[in-house]
Amino acid sequence: MAKIIVNDEEQEVQLPLTLAELIKINKVLQPDMVTVQVNEDFVDRKNYESTQLKEGDQIDFLYFMGGGQEL
Repeated sequence: MAKIIVNDEEQEVQLPLTLAELIKINKVLQPDMVTVQVNEDFVDRKNYESTQLKEGDQIDFLYFMGGGQEL
């Protein structure tokens, strides 16, 4: 088992593991709307299937919320 950090929480995972698989394992809501950083670098959505994770990686699932000012 390998240890990674996902949204500031340690997880044990079985390697090899892709970013796309991690998204499924973590049951990410609206996976088409999530932006992902691995070790503080943004990963292009088209590379989720090919991005291999490794021991000690830090992954952040980010959701950008829109908003506005009520007039």
